[in-house]
Amino acid sequence: MALYKLIDHTADLGMEVTGRTKRELFTKAVLSLMDIVVERKETGAGVKEKALTVEGSDSADLLINFLREILYLFNGEALIIGTCKITKCGNKKLDARLLLEPYNKKKHVIKTEIKAVTYHGLSVERIKNGWRARIIFDV
Repeated sequence: MALYKLIDHTADLGMEVTGRTKRELFTKAVLSLMDIVVERKETGAGVKEKALTVEGSDSADLLINFLREILYLFNGEALIIGTCKITKCGNKKLDARLLLEPYNKKKHVIKTEIKAVTYHGLSVERIKNGWRARIIFDV
C-alpha cells in the first residue's frame, strides 16, 4: 500500500496521507515527504538518533510544524529521515524519535526540491477509518 497520494495543485505539489491513528498519519506524512524529496540507493551508514518535540495550536498546525522541522533537517542540516517513531501525539504537542542519515550525493538522488510546507489547502481530519491529511508544498 502506498504511503501517500499526490494531488493536483497549480504550481505547487499536493499530498494526501491517511492513517488509522494520528500517530500513523504523522509518521506516514514524514516518510512521504522524504520519499518525495530524495531517492535512497543505500541506507544505514552514519545513522544517528534524534529526539524531537514539536508544538502547534491544533492538529493541523502541529503537522505543519512537524513537517517543517523535517524539511529543515534535510535542507538545513543535510540529514535524511530513515525512520520516525512518534512516542507521544496529542492535539497540540508531539514527541518523536528519528533515525537520521547524512545526505550523500553518491548514495542519494534528489527527486524534488521542496522549499516550504504551506498552510494553503491544509486539512487534518478524522474520517471513517482513521485520519486524513492534505498538505501543499511550495516547490
